[in-house]
Amino acid sequence: MNTSARPDRPGGDAVSGAEALLRRLEWTALRRLDGLLQGPYRTLQRGSGLDLADLREYQPSDDVRHIDWNVTARLQTPHVRVFTEDREMAAWFVVDRSGSMDFGSGDRTKRDAQTAFVGLVARLLTRHGNRVGALLGGDRDTAWIPARGGRAHVLHLLHRLQTVTAPAPIRGKGAAPAPQQGLGDWLRTAARTLRQRATVFVVSDFISPAGWERPLGQLAERHDVVAVRLVDPLEQALPDLGLVALRDAETGEQMVVDTHDRLFRQRFARAAALREATLLQAFARAGADALELSTTDDTADAVLRFAELRKRRSGVRGAPSRAA
Repeated sequence: MNTSARPDRPGGDAVSGAEALLRRLEWTALRRLDGLLQGPYRTLQRGSGLDLADLREYQPSDDVRHIDWNVTARLQTPHVRVFTEDREMAAWFVVDRSGSMDFGSGDRTKRDAQTAFVGLVARLLTRHGNRVGALLGGDRDTAWIPARGGRAHVLHLLHRLQTVTAPAPIRGKGAAPAPQQGLGDWLRTAARTLRQRATVFVVSDFISPAGWERPLGQLAERHDVVAVRLVDPLEQALPDLGLVALRDAETGEQMVVDTHDRLFRQRFARAAALREATLLQAFARAGADALELSTTDDTADAVLRFAELRKRRSGVRGAPSRAA
């Protein structure tokens, strides 16, 4: 595994591409969110510390876990503790850069949607004084971007996201190929490395070898974890296109399917629905919130829907929230 805490600085056309994307996000999505998103600290991430600010009578909308039973017994009226949140904290992105990210049936690939989401949320958080960092997981290596604040840092993060993962090094004759990494490896690395409590966005399509569920749960034991699941409409339902050649972006395996076969399309839809239900159950068991982000979604709308779901949940963990 190749880890780097000080990646190369961007230059040339890559900077221009990252700058253009960031400006587009700032002039469109970010301006909309500034006017519509209320309580960004409470809805997008939870603070790393809580300070007791006051006591007041219990209201029906209050979290019962905040009831002060000693005061309640003494006054014979339910009272709750009111806290102030430590707003300055780090947010981390565990970003899947595997081959399946290049799939897209329309104008955008999952990688495009992924980059726009990370750039938008990172800029939204850094504008309010928070720091953001990232673990970029590739098939052969893992790169670290340390948590920092400011627009220049978000620009650097976008540059790295737009940089294609370097191919595996050529080895000598007879040498064993380097083992391929997957989501489980990246999550285990994040759980070992991130010591201070943070909000962690796992941005992936979760098309990865089995075994990532336990590391996700271990990461969620210490951190506030959000599973951002990237999807494309063609992965959920096949149109009638006749004979179609399909290739697995992760393994390279190819096959030809007859999408004109109605029964085949029905089996495909059932398998997709079963996989989605299985994923949601895995997120719930891990204690992670869930956000579904399609290649056809408007990124700002997805963030707003997710923020509203988090606001309604009022910090209750353990059940997934789906924002499609």
